[in-house]
Amino acid sequence: MINVAQIFGSNVFSETVMKERLPKDTFKKLKRTLDLGEELSPAVAEVVASAMKDWAVEKGATHYTHWFQPMTGKTAEKHDSFIEPTGDGRVIMEFSGKQLIQGEPDASSFPSGGLRATFEARGYTAWDATSPAFVKDDTLYIPTAFCSYSGEALDKKTPLLRSMEAVSKQAVRILRLFGDEDTQKVTSTVGPEQEYFIVDKALFQERKDLIFTGRTLFGAMPPKGQELDDHYFGTIKERVSDFMKELDEELWKLGITSKSKHNEVAPAQHEMAPIFTTTNIATDHNQLVMDTLIKVANRHDLACLLHEKPFAGINGSGKHNNWSLGTDKMNLLEPGVTPHDNAKFLTFLVATIAAVGKYAPLMRLSAASPGNDHRLGANEAPPAIISIFLGEQLTDIINQIKDGALTSSIAQTHMDLGVQTLPKFPKDVTDRNRTSPFAFTGNKFEFRMVGSTMSISGPNIVLNTIVADVLCDIADELEKADDFRGTLSQIIEKLVKENFSVIFDGDGYDPSWVVEAEKRGLPNIKTTVEAIEVFNKPEYIQVFEKFGVFTKGEILARQEIMFEEYAKTINIEALSMIQIAKKEILPAVLEYASNVASSVSEIKAVVPDADVTAQSEIVAKVTSLYTEASKALAALEASVQKVKAIEEIHEQAKAFKFEVFDAMTALRQPCDALEEIVAEDFWPFPTYGDLLFRV
Repeated sequence: MINVAQIFGSNVFSETVMKERLPKDTFKKLKRTLDLGEELSPAVAEVVASAMKDWAVEKGATHYTHWFQPMTGKTAEKHDSFIEPTGDGRVIMEFSGKQLIQGEPDASSFPSGGLRATFEARGYTAWDATSPAFVKDDTLYIPTAFCSYSGEALDKKTPLLRSMEAVSKQAVRILRLFGDEDTQKVTSTVGPEQEYFIVDKALFQERKDLIFTGRTLFGAMPPKGQELDDHYFGTIKERVSDFMKELDEELWKLGITSKSKHNEVAPAQHEMAPIFTTTNIATDHNQLVMDTLIKVANRHDLACLLHEKPFAGINGSGKHNNWSLGTDKMNLLEPGVTPHDNAKFLTFLVATIAAVGKYAPLMRLSAASPGNDHRLGANEAPPAIISIFLGEQLTDIINQIKDGALTSSIAQTHMDLGVQTLPKFPKDVTDRNRTSPFAFTGNKFEFRMVGSTMSISGPNIVLNTIVADVLCDIADELEKADDFRGTLSQIIEKLVKENFSVIFDGDGYDPSWVVEAEKRGLPNIKTTVEAIEVFNKPEYIQVFEKFGVFTKGEILARQEIMFEEYAKTINIEALSMIQIAKKEILPAVLEYASNVASSVSEIKAVVPDADVTAQSEIVAKVTSLYTEASKALAALEASVQKVKAIEEIHEQAKAFKFEVFDAMTALRQPCDALEEIVAEDFWPFPTYGDLLFRV
C-alpha cells in the first residue's frame, strides 16, 4: 500500500522544496517572480540552479533538459549531462544559472510556418519559472518556452503565457472598479479531463493502421458495441485496474492531482480527471498525462490509444477543458447563493458569454484537428455549432436581464427519494447538458469540443484572449462612467441582448438544432479545413495583436502549419490504407475466395449432384466486393497523386478533405463488408471484436 501523501510531488522541485533549499532572500525574490511576474535576476537564477541541481542529483538525475512544446502539439527535449571535466581526468556535477534560464536547441526542424528556414537554425528555450521543474527518467526536466533567433514564438506555451497575462490585466481592471485594491493578479485555471482507449499490445502491433495513424482505417462493428451502456462506470477489469493504479502513482509523483478514473461509454474506453490548477501548469501536466498513459500501458503489455476516433461507430474521445478565472481568494465564476445580486459574478459571466458569442469561429478553430473531425457531432460529442449551456437558474437570470427586470434567482431545493433510510441532499440548481460544446457547470465553463490528442494550450489561448477583449471593453466604459452601477447594468443588458442567440439549453444532437442555429445566425463550421480558414480574418488578427498574444506573422505561420498538419495526416492515412488493402486485405480475400471455389470443385467432383449454390454465392459476393475494393484502391492511389501535386497548401488541404478522404471512405466500405464474410482464419489482422473486448 503506497502512502499517497508521502509520494505526492516527490519528484517535483516544488515551492515547498524551494523554501527548504533556497536562502530566504532568494526564495522571496523568486516568489515575487512567480506571483507577480517580476523579472528574475541572474544572481537569483544562479542560486536556484545550484539548489535545483543538488536536489535533482539526489533524486538520481544525471542529465537536464529544457522541456518545451513545439507546434507539433507534442513535447520536445534535448538532454545534457551535468558533468564538467576538472582537467585531471575527473568530472564534477555543475549547473549554472545561464543553463537554467536559457537553452539553444535547433529551431529549423520543427514546424515554423515559414518563420524559420533550414539555414536559420538557431532557436532559444527560456525557463518558465511559473511551472515547476521535475525529475523523470533520471533527468531534470525544466519547463520552457521556445522562440526563434528573431524572437517569434515557435511553441504553444509562449502565447499561452501571453494570454494569461492579458486576461489577468483586464480582470484586475474590473476588480479595481469594484473596489478591490489588493488583488494584483487574476489566474485562469483549467482541469482537463482525458479520455482514452486501452487495448491489448499484441493485438495493437498486428494493426498497421493503429501503428501508423492511431486509428483503425478498416473495421466492421462486432455484434456487441456500446448499445447496452454496460461499460459506462462499470467494474474496471483487473488488468486495466492494475494499469490505472500505476498510472496514478506515476502522476502523483510528478505532482499531478489525478483525481478520478472510470470506464467511459465505449468498450475499452476510460477517463482520468485531475483537480484544477493554473492554466500553463495544467497544460504541462496534460502533456505529461498523455506521455505517461502510453508508457505505463506499455509496461502492462497494453496500448493506449489517444486518437479522437480510433473506432468507427462508437464513442470517440475528448478532453473536456474546464476553465475558470480566480484570484488567490475567490473564484470569479462562483455564482453564490443569490447570483442575481452578485454583480461581480454577472460581469464575468456575461463577459464570457459575449466573448464566445463574438468569437465563436475562433473557439471552433481552437478545437479543430484531423482526428476531431471524426468525432464532433455524434456519439456524445458536441456538435460543431458553438453554443452555451447555462442551466435553469442562470438562463432564468439571463432572460430577466434581457427583459430589463432582474429581481430574483431560482432557489436551491432538496432531493427526497421517498425512502426513509436514504439521505435528503441539496439538488443542484442546474442540470448537465452533455450535448453542449460550452457548458456552465457550477463555477466554471466546460469546453467539451477539445480533442483527446490535442494540447489544451490552443483552446485556452483563445478563451483567455477573447474574454480579455470583452473585459477590456467593459473596463473602458466603466472607467469613464459617473454612475458605476447604472452603467454596469446597461453594459450587462446590452451584452446579453447582443449575444443571446448563442445561449441554448436544448439537445445539441437534435437535427432541428442545426436549422434553429442557422436561423439565429450561428456559424456551423463542420470541418477542420474550414475552421483553419478563419484564423487570418482581420478582426481575429486584430484581437490577438491588441493583447500581444500573437503577431500577424505568428498567426499566418500557425495557419500554414495547421493546413500542413491536416494534409500530411490525411496523406499518411491514405497511404496506410493503400498499403494495408494492397498487401493484406485483398490477398487474404483472394485466398479465401480461391479456397471456397476449390471446395466447390472438390464437392462437385465427389458428389456431382450436390447443391453448392450457397458456396457459389459466397464466391460471387466476395468476388464482386473484391472488384469494388480493387477499383476503389486504384481511385484512391490516383487521388493521392493528384492532390499531392497541388502546391498551395490551403488548396491541398481542402483537396485532401473533399477528394482524398471521400476516396478513402469508398475503399473502406467494401473492405469492411468483406470482413463480415471472410472466415476469421483468413482475415489478416485483429477485428474490432478482438480489440475492444480482449483486454
